[in-house]
Amino acid sequence: MIVGLLFTSASTSTGLVLTRETTVIKVLGQIAVKGRAPKTGYSRAQFGAAWTDVDHNGCDTRNDILTRDLVAKVYRAGGCIVASGILHDPYSGTDISFTRGAGTSLAVQIDHVVALSDAWQKGAFALTMTQRTAFANDPLNLLAVMGRLNSQKSDSDAASWLPPLKSYRCKYVARQIAVKAKYGIWMTSAEKTAIVGILSKCPGETIPKG
Repeated sequence: MIVGLLFTSASTSTGLVLTRETTVIKVLGQIAVKGRAPKTGYSRAQFGAAWTDVDHNGCDTRNDILTRDLVAKVYRAGGCIVASGILHDPYSGTDISFTRGAGTSLAVQIDHVVALSDAWQKGAFALTMTQRTAFANDPLNLLAVMGRLNSQKSDSDAASWLPPLKSYRCKYVARQIAVKAKYGIWMTSAEKTAIVGILSKCPGETIPKG
């Protein structure tokens, strides 16, 4: 069972009912603010095998996200592995051609919007392996993006990195809020201050879709 707030019509432990129409500012108020815990014990393996087929649809998570986020897609035989496509990168606003195995694969990467290391230091260390695997493969926490910007972001939170495309920043922090609320991950005070500053420009921003 996933801890934290659930984005359904059911009441949460806070009494807040969250739907797709709930503003992220309202959700932000439910997220705890604390300092970072030590990174001790963190590794990628703590979040399960990479790109696990958690929804049991026969395709791994990476290909599920490429299918969702790319256009003009071509699949390998079998209809699961994305062989090529075009990404409209949300972080930069540029179009990127993707062809698997042709040197452009690294140009498109899958970003954990809330980085795994960041999550570990803010509460994920206390989750079960099943919960952390769900976190690492949750479409709500995943975006296909420009590889260079994904590498630049690394494990930063909103206090130290934001997408260069300013018009996307509201949606970016909204997704981080939704993920952290869903899994009971906290924020630092600097992170929350940065997010509040972004949301001051879009107070009506609502919970994103997965």
